[in-house]
Amino acid sequence: MGWITEDLIRRNAEHNDCVIFSLEELSLHQQEIERLEHIDKWCRDLKILYLQNNLIGKIENVSKLKKLEYLNLALNNIEKIENLEGCEELAKLDLTVNFIGELSSIKTLQHNIHLKELFLMGNPCASFDHYREFVVATLPQLKWLDGKEIEPSERIKALQDYSVIEPQIREQEKDHCLKRAKLKEEAQRKHQEEDKNEDKRSNAGFDGHWYTDINATLSSLESKDHLQAPDIEEHNTKKLDNSEDDLEFWNKPCLFTPESRLETLRHMEKQRKNQEKLSEKKKKVKPPRTLIAEDGKALNVNEPKIDFSLKDNEKQIILDLAVYRYMDTSLIDVDVQPTYVRVMIKGKPFQLVLPAEVKPDSSSAKRSQTTGHLVICMPKVGEVITGGRRAFKSMKTTSDRSREQTNTRSKHMEKLEVDPSKHSFPDVTNIVQEKKHTPRRRPEPKIIPSEEDPTFEDNPEVPPLI
Repeated sequence: MGWITEDLIRRNAEHNDCVIFSLEELSLHQQEIERLEHIDKWCRDLKILYLQNNLIGKIENVSKLKKLEYLNLALNNIEKIENLEGCEELAKLDLTVNFIGELSSIKTLQHNIHLKELFLMGNPCASFDHYREFVVATLPQLKWLDGKEIEPSERIKALQDYSVIEPQIREQEKDHCLKRAKLKEEAQRKHQEEDKNEDKRSNAGFDGHWYTDINATLSSLESKDHLQAPDIEEHNTKKLDNSEDDLEFWNKPCLFTPESRLETLRHMEKQRKNQEKLSEKKKKVKPPRTLIAEDGKALNVNEPKIDFSLKDNEKQIILDLAVYRYMDTSLIDVDVQPTYVRVMIKGKPFQLVLPAEVKPDSSSAKRSQTTGHLVICMPKVGEVITGGRRAFKSMKTTSDRSREQTNTRSKHMEKLEVDPSKHSFPDVTNIVQEKKHTPRRRPEPKIIPSEEDPTFEDNPEVPPLI
């Protein structure tokens, strides 16, 4: 059953920023409301109020709504028009498909001088003889009745025949009241019988059945302890019984009365509760999510089902988690390990295996104030992890390799010894010239002068040729 609460009104006042006191329009249709209350205290400035398709049985607690112009109470359980005198600005009243049988109760609307439209179709009183003439003559301020305009000639004729029509309406009201009294008694008796049957069922044997022998109950209980099949059979039989009861209820003929509407609602609530109980029994406790395999290897898990991005730089690894924007940071727990990172979001784990080893102590986690994303920065370690076994091998850089090669070469090289007493330096220009590729020439024969040559002069100062 539904009740009018402050939270319900605020949820239906989003167009007014959930402010109640200045609310001018309110819609509370299809809320299974049984009683009309609290609205005249919380929403004094209401002009339009929608309450159709509920279970309201009486018009009350609306007399303080002085600004109310339109009231919709269609498809409810109202049997009498009352307590609307205080709605001074009421111009339109919709009471379609209710249970109004006291047609004379419309006289209370004579104080609503601004009332122009009235809807009473679908009520028992609408089937009375001279129903329309009686309403037109009783409410002179009306312009429209059941969506049809009232002509001046129709009003004049209704006023002329009013003295004859009124006694007929009174007699029809009495007959209707007698029928309603009988229907109420039958409904009350039926309701009491159903309550007794439910009490018997609840006070039955341990397994829902009656037994005449205590030993029979004990034997049945012992068999249930040893066997699991009877539990399944009992569950299936209960399900079949519920379905049969449901079909029997909906196929049973009934009159359209306020009691039948309430009975239908109670039956639907009962079925819903039974379904909830069955669903709770069917629910199995989920095993905890495995985050680490038996061989010690971390697994990738994304139970919260959130988007993420991973950036792998030379110096660090950056993980960007699209955490919900308005989630409190206290509901997030971050755990960085050398080979994986784990984030608990509202108790649901997000775990990701990292492509390289990181430094947990130097890692940092920050959250964006605009987007709500969680950014985790994890600096790398200068070692690489091999998959499967947890053995770490240091990578040799190219500089280390070049040094080793030079050392091996230096062992096999022969050193040249230089005489320290001689400080002669080679001529660089001659070295460069020797490297030039010059064409080879044949050596010219040296001409040695002979002594027999007449032009030869022997100079004693010139040293001899060797």
